[in-house]
Amino acid sequence: MSAPPVLDAPSPFDASWRQEVGAGLDADGMALIDQAVAWAIPRFEGQQALTGEPLASHGAGVVRILAALHTDAATRAAALLAALPTDLMAPAPALRNDPVATAFGAEVARLVQGTRALLRLGVVARQASDAEAESGSQKEMQRKMLLAMAADLRIVLMRLASRLRTLRWHAESKAPCSIAFARETLDLYAPLANRLGIWQIKWEMEDLAFRFLEPDRYKQIARLLEEKRVEREAFIAGAIDRLQTALSKAGIEAEVSGRPKHIYSIWNKMRVKRLDFAQMYDLRALRIIVDDVRACYTALGLVHEMWTPLSDEFDDYISRPKPNGYRSLHTVVADDDGRPFEVQIRTREMHQFAEYGMAAHWRYKEAGAKGGQVAASSEYDRQLAWMRQLLAWNSDVEGGSEPGANAAKPESAKPASTRSGPGKNRNVVTAPAHTDERIYVLTPQARVIELPAGATPVDFAYHLHTDLGHRCRGARVDGQMVPLQTRLSTGQTIEIISAKSGGPSRDWLNPQLGFLASPRARAKVRMWFNAIELQQRITQGQALVEKELQRLGKTAVNLEQLAQNLGFARADDLYVAAAKEEFSLRQIDSVFQQPGPAVEPQPAALRHAGSGSAEKSGKSGVLVVGVGSLLTQLARCCRPAPPDAIAGFVTRGRGVSIHRSDCHSYLALAAREPERVIEVAWGETSDNFYPVDISVRAHDRPGLLRDLSEVFARLRLNVVGVNTQSKQSLAHMVFTVEVRGGESLARALDALAEVAGVSSAARR
Repeated sequence: MSAPPVLDAPSPFDASWRQEVGAGLDADGMALIDQAVAWAIPRFEGQQALTGEPLASHGAGVVRILAALHTDAATRAAALLAALPTDLMAPAPALRNDPVATAFGAEVARLVQGTRALLRLGVVARQASDAEAESGSQKEMQRKMLLAMAADLRIVLMRLASRLRTLRWHAESKAPCSIAFARETLDLYAPLANRLGIWQIKWEMEDLAFRFLEPDRYKQIARLLEEKRVEREAFIAGAIDRLQTALSKAGIEAEVSGRPKHIYSIWNKMRVKRLDFAQMYDLRALRIIVDDVRACYTALGLVHEMWTPLSDEFDDYISRPKPNGYRSLHTVVADDDGRPFEVQIRTREMHQFAEYGMAAHWRYKEAGAKGGQVAASSEYDRQLAWMRQLLAWNSDVEGGSEPGANAAKPESAKPASTRSGPGKNRNVVTAPAHTDERIYVLTPQARVIELPAGATPVDFAYHLHTDLGHRCRGARVDGQMVPLQTRLSTGQTIEIISAKSGGPSRDWLNPQLGFLASPRARAKVRMWFNAIELQQRITQGQALVEKELQRLGKTAVNLEQLAQNLGFARADDLYVAAAKEEFSLRQIDSVFQQPGPAVEPQPAALRHAGSGSAEKSGKSGVLVVGVGSLLTQLARCCRPAPPDAIAGFVTRGRGVSIHRSDCHSYLALAAREPERVIEVAWGETSDNFYPVDISVRAHDRPGLLRDLSEVFARLRLNVVGVNTQSKQSLAHMVFTVEVRGGESLARALDALAEVAGVSSAARR
């Protein structure tokens, strides 16, 4: 962090800086700034950021940006102090031990600590090794986390101002800016500024980041812009004055604002809409806000009288609103020199809806070419709208008294509902109470996880993976071991310590002990114990039934058929009913006393095979060219089962062999003797079970076979064969399982993949 001091460098805290950053502050506010400067200067001496920028210059630049946003004195002082060198990864000190709190009070200290917490988040995210942490959904989660970590919106403003200052320094000093830094700005910070309505920061961030990411394209567009930005802004200021005069003469009360389109926005629109530069009609634009719809069309007529309209570039979204409810008039006109510019006309109600409602500017600007929306909860939307209204109101009360203030605010939005404020403390912007409903924590790979407020490490483990939750035995929060009941806070990094096997504790379901806050996690724990209890009941009930059969001298009995004769769908259902004493074992004797079909005796080795086994019964449920009475057999090489695509091959003396259509053996036979291929199709298969081979690869460990067998027992699937191999701690198991069709097979594969240590589970 430290570097040799820069000799004879001019102080960034000169008289002009003091005058600029003191704008709008009273004597007490200016005294706080002077105190912060005096306290920070000796600590800044010779210190540089990792980029090479002197920390004193960085802090001074950040305060300048915040002064332009009309923030309060505490925010400006905290921004200067937050630039001081510190160990970001060290935990924040308690306020009573914080030297900043001692010198400047709790408010400034909280702002400094909050800003450093956001800096720490950025450091952890940049060190991420997880590819998922770079996905679009994760960038969206990081934006939410930024807001959640900053219960006081001023902390977010300080973070945005710091990022903008760093970009400006790279541009001014011509020091190389890393691609990752510029990309993070475009992906995370510029969209956040856009959502909060701070467009003057947003467009400058985008332009500077684009300049470092795509220098050639940036220069190309800059050359295409014949006018300099200052000239374009001057044109807009002149057009606003001319239009306001015309509207006043017509008796229309209106607010007129405008902005020149920045370079990144030009390139993005050309890229998304596949336009040439010559087709860009909104490089300069005006927005007119009036009282009612009639005034909208009156203002439109005045605009078309003053400038020449381009007929193909008019959109009436008032009479034909967009699907998301957006309403406005859009027209493109040309000035006396033939230069086109766009004019948008809407009522205050339409503007309020467009800026803060469902059709908010950020939703369709960030959605991309296909018009999708970034997922965000209604609470999150309301929080953003609330923040943007406060920012717009701050701009109103601070800048409304200046002549031409509207022209100086690019894309400014001043809703009528925010015209008045609480008075003296109007610049203090803090988040509403409902922002605490969700928290955002990090995995060790810097992936952001959203959890309900009050969540614990156990909730976190279950969110990542069900099996990890079952095996959770401890946790580290920011590197420190903590109890499993610890309530997590936004911004913390969580690492789970797990056992190699095992399950959850019943204590986790006790709400008074506070292990779980998430209903989803509680449901997974209950499912675990329900499955264990079910298996115990099945084992207990099977022992009771077999004991009763021994008493009756009926040991060689098909248990599946016995269960069906007693009115149960499966033998497991009979066992559960017997274990729960919902079924009297005396009824078993009555089955053998009834006239008619007796329970079929069965060799002991086949006792647990399903009575509807297609392989053993010879009833495959396959129709040969529409006929079901021909002898068929299911090929063991590929073990077809509904709804597999199947084909038949006429064998010598063994009927028609049924293969899967993609079976290698069948394809070889069909190529050699195509005349023996016959068309087949599945007929009535609902009563049959079909053997399929399931291949499971896993890291070998004690109890692996038991855990896999529990999966089949829980799903009530009959295992008729097992083949296992183990080599160098890797196990390969092939289970032959009887299933009714593809749906039960898919459930089995999903459940097997959840078992600890299993790397793959697939049909063979």
